[in-house]
Amino acid sequence: MTAVRVRRVYDPPEPGADGVRVLVDRLWPRGLAKAAAGVDEWPKAVTPSAELRKWFHGGGSAGEFRRRYEAELAEPEAAEELARLRALVAAGPVTLLTAVKDPASSHAAVLAELLSR
Repeated sequence: MTAVRVRRVYDPPEPGADGVRVLVDRLWPRGLAKAAAGVDEWPKAVTPSAELRKWFHGGGSAGEFRRRYEAELAEPEAAEELARLRALVAAGPVTLLTAVKDPASSHAAVLAELLSR
């Protein structure tokens, strides 16, 4: 299976390495024109819910966030989208894009790990 990359959406696209560029944030990144982002897909069903984001940013723990996020991803609509993304990963490179400052410790990293299984 092809590795899944996680990058900031504000970083310039890398055409030879990014493959399919998938935005995994529920909200469009501030100050970024859609044309400049180079986003190929925006599957909102696999993004953390607004309630989960607010809970986490209000002081929730990373471990509990992961548990709750994985539970959301098990819901039918999200699970279907996750399966579709797994097929994309199997077909070639996929880059998950997020606006968070530290993508390695974000929901995008959790999602990348699940897609790489």
